Amino acid sequence: MRTITAGGVRLECRWWGKHDCAGPTLVLLHEGLGCVAMWRDFPALLHQRTGLRVFAWSRAGYGGSDPADLPRRIDYMHVEGREVAGAVLDAAGIDDAVLVGHSDGASIAIVHAGEHAGVPVPRVRALVLLAPHVFCEDAGIRSIRAAGGAYRTGRLRERLARYHGDRVDEAFFGWHDAWLQPGFRQWSIEGFLPRITAPVLLIQGERDAYGSVAQLDAIERGVAGRVTRRWLEDCGHAPHRERPEETLDAIEAFAAEVARSR
Repeated sequence: MRTITAGGVRLECRWWGKHDCAGPTLVLLHEGLGCVAMWRDFPALLHQRTGLRVFAWSRAGYGGSDPADLPRRIDYMHVEGREVAGAVLDAAGIDDAVLVGHSDGASIAIVHAGEHAGVPVPRVRALVLLAPHVFCEDAGIRSIRAAGGAYRTGRLRERLARYHGDRVDEAFFGWHDAWLQPGFRQWSIEGFLPRITAPVLLIQGERDAYGSVAQLDAIERGVAGRVTRRWLEDCGHAPHRERPEETLDAIEAFAAEVARSR
């Protein structure tokens, strides 16, 4: 594990693959309760399957990164996408990227790609979105409330503490409380979609408790680029953990096509 400094904040990060790997870098953006370590063996498998270099970082308030400013504002994913993600890519020296985002990370990837789509040479070549959300759904809010109960009375806190250490409450409630603000019902990043001309791969499980197929429909309807879908039966909110082979197969094929495009 290494660290970079972006916007004056120290963030833990990790690379898989050598510096001389040809093609774009697969940049992983974690979920609302994630961090670098919670990707587990998925980055290494991605590197093995695609031959591309892989990079991941933990956002402020997660894993071994610096603390975040709390409480999080409703637009925290807008801020991460507009300001932080670009600073991280600059600090890591990445100018040719495929953003691979999961859940909140997928939303941040969409914001970043949409915000910077008009530059002469965009560095985001493509998007891989795992269980993405671009607007708020009632079912997702119910699932977040249920996660709060599991955290307070079950073993969820113990499991997350393995990754976030003494700041586990900051990591959990920073995410949980932001989504449960009344104003979050109107949260949407759909306005960024029409600016995205890069190809997009969508992967979602049919049992995803945080978002329905309406999220994929909105993305496919909204973006200007080509969209490929992978719908996974008997899969919940984490396709890369619950159905790793199918997820890796889809990303491998998509990445090979994207790598040939430039």
